Amino acid sequence: MIETLLQNIDTLLLALFAVCALAGAALMIVLRQPMRVAMALISTMVFLGGIYGLLGVHFIAAFQVLIYVGAVMVFMVYVIMLLEVREAEGRDYSGLLLPGLAGFVLLLGTMGIGIWHSLPPHHHNAGNEAYGISKFSISFLNDYWLHFELTSVLLLAAVVAALAVIRVSRRANHKRRHG
Repeated sequence: MIETLLQNIDTLLLALFAVCALAGAALMIVLRQPMRVAMALISTMVFLGGIYGLLGVHFIAAFQVLIYVGAVMVFMVYVIMLLEVREAEGRDYSGLLLPGLAGFVLLLGTMGIGIWHSLPPHHHNAGNEAYGISKFSISFLNDYWLHFELTSVLLLAAVVAALAVIRVSRRANHKRRHG
């Protein structure tokens, strides 16, 4: 009885963290101010750390919070501050707000249907589950750990590319004004 209750609490927390991570990801798409986008990304990464913790991958969860949130996001916030990106006047949200909200509602509906169908019936024995958090986390660590780590390289490449694009556009603006 207590095992089933704890398993249901884990499932509810997993769903809550997933919804919060998706909300943060949706905010990254529709917000216009760079610092607010960075804060939405930080919240998304923290919730992903919570998901990893619930999946039983505590080492990855700790690295998610310490390295990606603590180091990478501090670096990205530093880059935003270094580039002196000004807050845009006018609208607070981009033109992608309505399509983003529609996609988010569709994704939430799909997740709700998936969670509803994955809940075991009352007579189901919890020890005979075909899919579970522990099997997923074992598969994730055995098969996809390299992809997870390559994400950090991709983030670094994105920051370098953004710096290069901004430097080129600043030079072009400087030449137009003074030359």
